[in-house]
Amino acid sequence: MEIEPGDYVEVKSKKGVFRGVLMPKHEFSGERIIILKLDNGYNIGIIPESIKLIKKGERKEKKRMMKNFREELPTISVIGTGGTIASYVDYKTGAVHPALTAEELVFSIPEIEEKANIRASILFNVLSEDMRPEYWTRLARKVKNELAKSEGVVIPHGTDTMSYTSAALSFMFPKLSGPVVLVGAQRSSDRPSSDAYMNLLAAIRVAKSELGEVVVTMHATTSDDYCHIHRGTRVRKMHTSRRDAFKSINSKPLGEVRGENIVFYDEFKGKDEETELMDKMDRKVIFIYYYPGLDEEKFESMLEGMNGAIIMGTGLGHVGNHLIISLRNFIRDGGIVGMTSQCLYGRVNLNVYSTGRSLKKIGVIPLEDMLPEVAYVKLMWLLGNYDREEAAVLLPKNLRGEISSRRMITW
Repeated sequence: MEIEPGDYVEVKSKKGVFRGVLMPKHEFSGERIIILKLDNGYNIGIIPESIKLIKKGERKEKKRMMKNFREELPTISVIGTGGTIASYVDYKTGAVHPALTAEELVFSIPEIEEKANIRASILFNVLSEDMRPEYWTRLARKVKNELAKSEGVVIPHGTDTMSYTSAALSFMFPKLSGPVVLVGAQRSSDRPSSDAYMNLLAAIRVAKSELGEVVVTMHATTSDDYCHIHRGTRVRKMHTSRRDAFKSINSKPLGEVRGENIVFYDEFKGKDEETELMDKMDRKVIFIYYYPGLDEEKFESMLEGMNGAIIMGTGLGHVGNHLIISLRNFIRDGGIVGMTSQCLYGRVNLNVYSTGRSLKKIGVIPLEDMLPEVAYVKLMWLLGNYDREEAAVLLPKNLRGEISSRRMITW
């Protein structure tokens, strides 16, 4: 009996009997271990006592069609942008390929068709690190169009820059007629520990809720027990590879998804009757991480030609005193400067030390506990949609939950 990757097999081991698609070995496979993709979508590694062929090549060759519309189910739009989650496995070679069609995107997790009528489309397919502000604008316009036809939108996205996109969409939509849920995967679907399946199913459930916000839904722990719902302006990727890499910073998550159930911890913004879009972004905003050794010449070259700057300062929000004159000149010439902290947790306070007081005196705007990348995206959006004076007034205001009230945060 000849068995090869792509065959549907039954495997008997000390743990029991398992059925699924045989996957090829890769560089991390042990000699005695075989990898099986079960019917529920998960991969497992097994040391077999026996193995027999049930069906040869059926999964690989079978052509699936999108299911017909069912009136009893809500309609959810899935907009592919790329990333690990928007991929599928070639069972013959073991390679992971990007989903290039709507069908491939949906069929990567077939169970989602049982939860909703799916309107699937691929807007673009880029690596997370290749995401650009112009893609945020294209995505926002696509979201608005889809919300006219769907109850909610799910956006599979690469994890590395997902928090930037979630912040951009949060500011671009003052009103939303349904949830907009970004979702990713830390581990691709060919790995036994892939989180793609659970994350996407959770995102579909959140997209059917009464939320009227942009959120990110990802694993809450390293186990497959539940997912967290993070507000789009409070979430950050805090680990390179862990499945629970995404955390709400200076705020607790909005809620959680356990199986079919959603629990919201706090108040959230509900759906509006219609969706409002403000999608202009000013690209002349610079994001600067202050470090010892950043001299005036380098600093001024970064500010040259810019309309605004967000600085990640040290501690309570400081830069070296040698840069204060450069900042004063930039602000005097019409630039807006917002100060955030490299510490992430806690608040900027320019009233404690002399350096902070000097920065505040020349017009640097302290941004409380706003995340640096959120402040960067916010200033781009403000300068794209408002004049300079109004943008400066709105920058330190809480518009989309990006700034929390002054209370103790547990972390």
